[in-house]
Amino acid sequence: MNHQFFHIYKARIRTALTVVVTAIALPVLTCCAPKDVTRTVLSPTEDTSMFVMLADAVPDAILEIRYFSTYNFVGQRIDGYLQPQAMLTRQAADKLRAVSDELKAKGYRLKIYDAYRPQQAVNHFVRWLKDIPDTCMKAYFYPDLDKSVLFAQDYIAEKSGHSRGSTVDLTLFDMNTEKEVDMGGTFDWFGPESHPDFCGDPVTGQYTGDNHKSPVGRSITPEQFRNRMMLRNVMLRHGFKPIDSEWWHFTLGNEPFSDTYFTFPVKEIKR
Repeated sequence: MNHQFFHIYKARIRTALTVVVTAIALPVLTCCAPKDVTRTVLSPTEDTSMFVMLADAVPDAILEIRYFSTYNFVGQRIDGYLQPQAMLTRQAADKLRAVSDELKAKGYRLKIYDAYRPQQAVNHFVRWLKDIPDTCMKAYFYPDLDKSVLFAQDYIAEKSGHSRGSTVDLTLFDMNTEKEVDMGGTFDWFGPESHPDFCGDPVTGQYTGDNHKSPVGRSITPEQFRNRMMLRNVMLRHGFKPIDSEWWHFTLGNEPFSDTYFTFPVKEIKR
């Protein structure tokens, strides 16, 4: 083998070895390279991890989700209610289960009208309120008030405690009569007749019959006032707070998300 041929032969051997090593190394490098993993990062207001379905957490409760239906003050299914479900934070649901257990022992069940309410539902209420001519449900929910005063009188606002996830609207269901307990007024009635102090003192529980707040002289009976107080007192015993304008509305006293207004829709949480 002459000197020139020997150098050509060595060069070809090196080239061949380089190809073989590269062919072996590339798959190894490829499989060891970091993968480009795309993760979905939820906005805090879209996070359902601290919420539970009331059908699971409070199994004896009856659900009548008014904003999934058309029987509400708007007269339409409300934005954000994709299923006739009720959701609450775990903390609020645990307390509500205790309320339910106490009432069940006395022959009652809870009926839930609304619980967590997404911000888009509140936005729907505000849009409806600005459409002054739309009064198709006035006779059922605000016959004594002009629609234009509902915002000023705080019946509707741009933010709702319901969107924080620990507020519930509810009433009582009598298991013996198989009927709702008579509270002397319907859920979402806009007017002083819905106030807890209408015709009585909610602090002492005494019926007074004082109906001077009603613009047309409406009233409730002593039994209806006692029924409202029965619901109120059991909710207070288990850590919920009432408000001054609605006998059916209660918020967990130490709610976990006091400054967060959630936006995810009302539908079954699948985990």
